[in-house]
Amino acid sequence: MPQAAKPPFAKILVANRGEIACRIMNSARRMGIATVAVHSQADAQAMHVEMADEAVCIGPAAAALSYLDGEKIIEAALKTGAQAIHPGYGFLSENADFAESCAAAGLVFIGPNPQAMRMMGDKIRSKTCALQAGVSVVPGHVGEIADAEEAVKIAREIGYPVMIKASAGGGGKGMRIARSDAQVREGFQSARSEARSAFGDERIFIEKYIDNPRHVEIQVMGDKHGNIIHLGERECSIQRRNQKVVEEAPSPLLDAQTRQAMGEQACALARAVGYDSAGTVEFVAGQDRSFHFLEMNTRLQVEHPVTEMVTGVDLVEMMIRAAAGEPLGLAQEEVKIRGWAVETRIYAEDPWRNFMPSIGRIRRFLAPPEEAGRLRVDSGVGEGGEISMHYDPMIAKLVTWGKDRKAAIAAQQAALDGFCIEGIAHNIPFLAAIMANRRWREGRLSTGFIEEEFPGGFAGAPLNEEMVERLSLMAAAMDHVENLRRRQISGQLPGNDVNFSAERVVWREDARTGLALHVECESAKLIRMRPDKGGEHVVEPQWRPGQPLWRGRIDGVPLSAHVRRILNGYELTHHGARLALRVYSPFEAQMARLMPVREAADTARLVISPMPGKVLSVAVKAGQAVKAGDVLCVVEAMKMENILRAERDGVLEAVHVAPGDAIGADALLMEFGT
Repeated sequence: MPQAAKPPFAKILVANRGEIACRIMNSARRMGIATVAVHSQADAQAMHVEMADEAVCIGPAAAALSYLDGEKIIEAALKTGAQAIHPGYGFLSENADFAESCAAAGLVFIGPNPQAMRMMGDKIRSKTCALQAGVSVVPGHVGEIADAEEAVKIAREIGYPVMIKASAGGGGKGMRIARSDAQVREGFQSARSEARSAFGDERIFIEKYIDNPRHVEIQVMGDKHGNIIHLGERECSIQRRNQKVVEEAPSPLLDAQTRQAMGEQACALARAVGYDSAGTVEFVAGQDRSFHFLEMNTRLQVEHPVTEMVTGVDLVEMMIRAAAGEPLGLAQEEVKIRGWAVETRIYAEDPWRNFMPSIGRIRRFLAPPEEAGRLRVDSGVGEGGEISMHYDPMIAKLVTWGKDRKAAIAAQQAALDGFCIEGIAHNIPFLAAIMANRRWREGRLSTGFIEEEFPGGFAGAPLNEEMVERLSLMAAAMDHVENLRRRQISGQLPGNDVNFSAERVVWREDARTGLALHVECESAKLIRMRPDKGGEHVVEPQWRPGQPLWRGRIDGVPLSAHVRRILNGYELTHHGARLALRVYSPFEAQMARLMPVREAADTARLVISPMPGKVLSVAVKAGQAVKAGDVLCVVEAMKMENILRAERDGVLEAVHVAPGDAIGADALLMEFGT
């Protein structure tokens, strides 16, 4: 794309936080544009604040009093001399009133015009526009719904299952699938409450939920001269609770004919509303490649990097230039798709505890090295940064490119193994398990993929014999490197050299059995290991004691694993599998087998919070009898409402929380009687 000699703006304000604020500033900096950050009191030390040329505090931690306060943001822009405002995604990015306020204040809103935003940002009106533009839409009720009983009536008319959606929603918030009247009543109330909290708009609509669907979206781009192009599709079918987790471009579902038809419909819709910026037209697709319009997101999408990877364009730069009145400079026939890209969203959540949010300070943050056009890490936090309960729990986005889908997945899996985050829980092992999943690798996707492939939640990737042996070799190699280091300790008594046994037993903590190995060190970086079952392995560790990542080669294959030191061994996480391994001499292994097994404490009577957050409501009281499945309380965490239910029948002996209480993970909420 041709570069203008002069930047389109001298200074812009980024009305957002986290990784998207940093992402926008990166493009602005490259274009020679100065940036202004806005921040809440909680974000005073955030990465986007440090990265900007100037920063303005706009209020307390609560988003409603800071990042959603348009007047304060416009005031900050005028005060600092910014000429334009980029809203990123979320917050005010799809707020037409804010865009109009920017114009009234003499500021350029870097996004679509308010009229297009109103028509497409409102999911109810957007369906009407799509129908008029000849775009295929999902059957449903296009109109506002007054209350839960009207929602039930509409759901019956459409036919179960149905999707309850917030009109102003996005990011998976304000969305519920319902398969019965009871689920509609409950889902309508919770979706409306969640939408009111997240978007300040509680309007709800209902549409038919298509079983076994795929989520495919088209990236469109327009300018103020009437030009509209699309930049291909993204497949976003890997979702949990309607929140995208993994995205890729292109889609393994589409053929050339379907891609063209979907792109033409997306552009037709954009033209019909005079669209003039970056936007995304989302479709629900059947396994037979049929597709229906879902909604249009009138903003930059979280998953935009995969499109940038395969097209070579900078969507943020295109948005900035379009907002300044420049033509696109790129015709449809010039858009070329090169190779394949995969993006994973790294969240502060614990996959081993049903993905409950995790908050706190990041003690260690090691990302794989970026490689232009091949590996990219978009993050808004770093080592020493804090994940707050007030905002979205995203830590980073990891994007990899390959010449084909297989290569892009392999690069993603290797990069995930080379990522290290400590201090908070995160979902990297879960993402790595998806990359190793056979169905994912074959491209047999649907929005129900996670629920179907991990029906009981996440307990780690499957451990086969090859994986256990590989991790055992890593553990033995680390133990050997540490033994070599101990031999170099100064001040040892002469004539009493420490001799370490060449025979080692690597013992699985969960099975209390092990792999016996004969270890021979040819050099500090080359170790030969002969298992008792036969064969030989050559291990070349690139690891020093204390490092949180094991890197090296086993039989010539480069591998990485996350390392956590435990007593007499290591807990290793690799390809989504986690395994605790003890490394013993043969005599130590014999003694260890005689040790009693420690039993876990009995918590059957206790209701413990699986997440940190704020108690919104308590539905029970001490002395009340409850049935399994009854609602006990609702906890808000990371802008999502979580309903905690009774896991068994019983009588509550004590209730320890009240609405408004702030609670931590593992906090005692209630107790059942004996």
